[in-house]
Amino acid sequence: MHWFDAHLDLGCLAGEGRDMLAETPSGGDSPPGSITIPTLLAGGVRSALATIFIEPSGAGRPFTYDPGDTPDAVESACRAARWQMSLYHGWASTPGARVAVAGPGGDFSAARPDALTLGVLVEGADGIRDPEELSWWKSQGVAAVGLAWSKPTRYAGGNGTELGLTDLGRAMAREIDRLGLVHDLSHLSDASLVEVLDRAQGPVIASHSNVRALLDDGRLTLAQRQRHLSDETIREIARRDGMIGSVLYSPFIVRGGGRDRRATLAEWAAHVERICELMGGRTRIGLGSDADGGFSREHLPEGINAPADFVRLADTLASRGWSDDEVRGFAYGNWERFWEKASRRSGIPEPAGRTIHTPGR
Repeated sequence: MHWFDAHLDLGCLAGEGRDMLAETPSGGDSPPGSITIPTLLAGGVRSALATIFIEPSGAGRPFTYDPGDTPDAVESACRAARWQMSLYHGWASTPGARVAVAGPGGDFSAARPDALTLGVLVEGADGIRDPEELSWWKSQGVAAVGLAWSKPTRYAGGNGTELGLTDLGRAMAREIDRLGLVHDLSHLSDASLVEVLDRAQGPVIASHSNVRALLDDGRLTLAQRQRHLSDETIREIARRDGMIGSVLYSPFIVRGGGRDRRATLAEWAAHVERICELMGGRTRIGLGSDADGGFSREHLPEGINAPADFVRLADTLASRGWSDDEVRGFAYGNWERFWEKASRRSGIPEPAGRTIHTPGR
């Protein structure tokens, strides 16, 4: 058994001060942690989407930037995003780190069985100056792009807003399709999500989302409600042969978004099985843990304290009647098949007639 995890904020955790190459998690903003590169490897995680997550809260740490559309603000966001990309490539070149970066567009075909192979997921696109620049990001390993995080970006409204796509966002959506990259729907506002689905030509994913209907008790905030997928959206992702990553943050599992206890594995499995019911099968669901993505391991489901405990997820599904093949599909097979197909959608285009700064410059 091994695992493909479709959402890990590794660069952000490093920016918070955690040594991601250490054997034991320590430091960061939300201790105790559960993941570092060694703990992921020890838990059998062999492939993952590592995010470029940048937060528009004012520059001060490597992953934060000054919000706005002025030239200085755009450059601030670009520096934050490039720092994380250079971090992933730096780990891949560090002797003994056992990290590799996937090929362009989610090409995991050369994944090493002894290493953690990272495809790159852009979570909030402000770090990309403009759509012309996206081809360079693809060449560096970007597989999927989410136009916004909870807060709005220059491209789209996030789940904390009611905003839709901007003109720049519509241009970026076209470029994502032209380059054969994948749209990530997680974190989009409903208005942005509808517009992306109206425009997207290829498969889409929700890298780390659960079922809105199982969370919504009528008291959720706008941000909480829009953070997860409606039944209609889940069916549409299936129709497009897309994928959904099941997120392990307990307030995204417990009805009402409660933070007073850890979710049970039965509550987590209810989300997984509801998604499968709506998608018409068990072949488009996988893990998108978001482990330690702004929360401590105490907010993971009961019994999940480190990636080594992901086996309990598999055991839970098996106890509910999933076959061995279906359990392996959830753990790694479904995501691996998706990216094998997605990475063949187009070649690597040349940069669009301009000089693009390399990471760290």
